[in-house]
Amino acid sequence: HDMGEDWIFLILLGLTMALVSWCMDYTSAKSLQAYKWIQGELKDNVPLQYLAWVTYPIILIVFASLFCHLVSPQAIGSGIPELKTILRGVVLKEYLTLKAFVAKVIGLTAALGSGMPVGKEGPFVHIASICAAVLSRFMSIFSGVYEVSRNILTVGCAVGVGCCFGTPLGGVLFSIEVTSTYFAVRNYWRGYFAATFSAFIFRVLSVWNKDAVTITALFKTNFRMEFPFDLQELPAFAIIGISCGFLGAFFVYLNRQVVLFMRRPTALTRFLTKHRLIYPGAVTLIIATFTFPPGFGQFMAGELMPRECINSLFDNFTWTKISGSPAPAGLGRSSAWLHPHVSVFVILLLFFVMKFWMSAVSTTMPIPSGAFMPVFILGAAFGRLVGEIMATLFPNGILFDGIVYRILPGGYAVIGAAAMTGAVTHTVSTAVICFELTGQISHILPMMVAVILANMVAQGLQPSLYDSIIQVKKLPYLPELALGHISKYNIFVEDIMVRKVKFLSSQSTYRELNHLLETTTLKTIPLVDSKECMILLGSIERTELQAVLDWWLSPERRVFERGQCSPDQGSKVSWESFAFVDEEEDDVPDKVGGLLFIKTWEEAELDKPVDMEQIRIDPSPFQLVERTSLHKTHTLFSLLGLSHAYVTSIGKLVGVVALKELQKAIEGSTRSGVRLRPPLASFRDASRKTKKHQPSSSAASSPTRDRDLWGEGSRRESELLRRESRDDSRGKTPSLRGAPGSETAPSSPSSSVDPRGAEGTAQDAASPSTSSSTLSSPPSSPVTHTSPVLTLSSLQEERESEESDEPV
Repeated sequence: HDMGEDWIFLILLGLTMALVSWCMDYTSAKSLQAYKWIQGELKDNVPLQYLAWVTYPIILIVFASLFCHLVSPQAIGSGIPELKTILRGVVLKEYLTLKAFVAKVIGLTAALGSGMPVGKEGPFVHIASICAAVLSRFMSIFSGVYEVSRNILTVGCAVGVGCCFGTPLGGVLFSIEVTSTYFAVRNYWRGYFAATFSAFIFRVLSVWNKDAVTITALFKTNFRMEFPFDLQELPAFAIIGISCGFLGAFFVYLNRQVVLFMRRPTALTRFLTKHRLIYPGAVTLIIATFTFPPGFGQFMAGELMPRECINSLFDNFTWTKISGSPAPAGLGRSSAWLHPHVSVFVILLLFFVMKFWMSAVSTTMPIPSGAFMPVFILGAAFGRLVGEIMATLFPNGILFDGIVYRILPGGYAVIGAAAMTGAVTHTVSTAVICFELTGQISHILPMMVAVILANMVAQGLQPSLYDSIIQVKKLPYLPELALGHISKYNIFVEDIMVRKVKFLSSQSTYRELNHLLETTTLKTIPLVDSKECMILLGSIERTELQAVLDWWLSPERRVFERGQCSPDQGSKVSWESFAFVDEEEDDVPDKVGGLLFIKTWEEAELDKPVDMEQIRIDPSPFQLVERTSLHKTHTLFSLLGLSHAYVTSIGKLVGVVALKELQKAIEGSTRSGVRLRPPLASFRDASRKTKKHQPSSSAASSPTRDRDLWGEGSRRESELLRRESRDDSRGKTPSLRGAPGSETAPSSPSSSVDPRGAEGTAQDAASPSTSSSTLSSPPSSPVTHTSPVLTLSSLQEERESEESDEPV
C-alpha cells in the first residue's frame, strides 16, 4: 500500500482514540461529580452518607466485572502483558476483537468513575491496539491486503499512551520500552504522528468542553523557573530514586502474591471463583470503608479522587508552613491534607501506606484496570513526604552563592511520581511523561537521575509489573538474556530441541493425515519427501490440511464420485445422499445399508495417498541447524517474532524448537544471572580438548506440553528410558520415529546425558531417534508467509536441480 493510505490510517486511528479517550474521561468525571454531590447532600446523616459512599463504587465495579465476564473475559486486567506476548509473535485468541474493545471501554469507564485506585493507561494501550487492528481490517476492504502486523500494533500502543494523558513524546517512548524487544525504527514517525495528532485532538476536545482554558498539560504545575532546585538538593532526589526502587519492587511482589493467593486451591478461593462478583465487591467495600472521609479517611485525604490527589500533591504551597495558621486563598482541594490535630507528615505517611496495599490489591480485581495511575499517585505522595521533610529541615531554603533557594515540595512530588512508575514498569520514559504531564521541563535532570537509580534498584530485585503478570499467567514469552554473559550460555539447539517430530511425507495417506490431526494440536506440520530420507520440503498449515481432509470425505464429493462411476444408479445416489437427512423414513434396513456403504466408502478413501499437488505448501519454513547457539536462536526468535523453528541436518528434519523449549532453556540458565550449566557442557569442553566428537543425543526435555508430568507418566517414562538404553547398548536402534500412528511416550522432565561417548553418537547420526521427547502441543503460532501455491513436484524438481548443480 502507498504512503497516502498510511496517513489516512494514522489520522483515523488518532482521531478515534482521542474521541474514545475524551468520552471516557468525560463520563468518568461526571460519575465522580455525582458521587461527590451525593456525599454533599447527605452531610448531616453520617450512616446514610457511609452507605452511599460504599454502595456507589461497589455497583460500578461489580457492573464492570460482570460486563467484562459476559461480553469478553479478555478485557480483564491491563492488557499490556498480552500485547507484549502478541508482539513477540504469539497468537492470542480473541484479544484484538471488537467485543474485547466494547467490554474494555465500558468496563474501564465504570471502573474509573468509581473512584477506586485503578489506572487508565494499561487498558487504554490495549484499547488503542484493538482499534488499530480493527481499523486495519476495515481499511483492507478498500485497499485489499492491509494486514494486522506488529508494526500496526506498536503504533496502536504509542497512540494509547499518547492520548491517555495527552503526552505524545513520552507515549511513544514508553510504548517502545514496554512492548517491543526489537523496535522497527521505520515505525517511529508513524507512532509520533498518530500520537501527536491524537493528543492534540484530545486536548482540543477538553477546551471545547470548557474543561480547560487552553491546550495545556494535564496536571499543570507552575514552579518558579529560574532556579527550581539547587545542586545540594540532588542527594535528596537520589534518596527518592533509590527508595522508590525498593518500594516499586515491593509493589510488584505484593501484587503478584495477591494474584497467586487467589489462584491457590483453598476453600475460600473456590468459593470466590464460583461467585465471581464477590471478590471485586468485597475489595471495593474494604477500600471504600477505609477512605470514608468522616471516618478514617480524614487522616489520609480519603475524599480526594485520583486526579485531585495528583493536582494537590503537585501544588505550589509548602503544607508544613501552612498547617496551624489560617489557610491561604487558592489552596483549593489541597486543604484535604491539612487536619487541625494531625501533622501533615502523619497524613502523608498514612495515605502512602494505605494506598500502597489498596492499589496492589485493587489492580488484581477482575475488571479492566491499569496500575500506572495508582503507582504514579503513590510516588507523588512519597516524593511530597520527602519534600515536606526537606522544607522542615531547611525552613529558609538553601543558601548558595548569595541566592536563597526555597525548597519546593511539589517538585519532589513530581520526581517521586516519575521514579516510582519507572521502578514498577522498568522504564525510563516515565520522566518524559512526567514533564509532559506537568508542563515543566525544569526538573528533568534530577528526575532522570531519580528514575535511573529507581530502575537500577528495581531491576535487580523484581521483574517489571508486566513481566510479573506474564509469569503468573504463564504466557509464552521469552525472558531476556543477560548482557555480556553470552559465552556462558554453552547450549545449542540440539540440547533443547524436540526430536520426535510429527510430520507428513509425500506418500502419506488420508488415514495418516486424519490420525495426525486427531492426535496433535500443531498449528503447522512439516512435510518431508519420504520417511526414509526425511528431507524437509516445507510446512503446511493445519487449517489447510483439515480443509483438504474434510473435502475428501465430504458427502458432496461422495455423491459426485458415485454419480461419475455409475450413471445408471441415479436413484441410489440421490437416496444415499439423503440417507441421514430424512429421519421419518420407515425403511430402516435401507438406512442401515446406506450408512454401511458410507462407512466402507470412507475406509477405502482413507487409504488413498494425499494429493499434495492441491495443497498450499510454505516452501521456506524457518530452519536452524543443530549447532545454532542458544543466544543466536533467542535473537532470531525475538527479532522475527517466531513461534517455532525446524532443526535440519544437511536438509534432513531432525527436530523442532518451539518458544517454550527456548523459554525453559533460558530460564534454566538465567535463574540468577547464569548458574546452571547444560547437561552436555562438560562433555563438550572435554571433547574440545581431545578433539573427539561429543555425544549429541540427550533426551531433551520438552516443556511444550501443558499436561503436568506426574504420576504414571513419569514412571512409564523412566521405564521406557531404561529399556531404550538397554536396546541401544545391544546395538538395536529403536523404530523409526514420529511416523503418524506411532505411540508417543511422555517426555522426560529432565535432560539425561547419553553416557556412550563417540560410538553412541555415530549411531545417533544413523538413526536420530533415540530421544523419547514428543511435541504434543503446538508452537503457539506459525510464521505466516503469503507464499504462492507450490506443488510438490516443482519443489522436488528444484531440489534435484540444486543437487545436480553442486560440484561433487
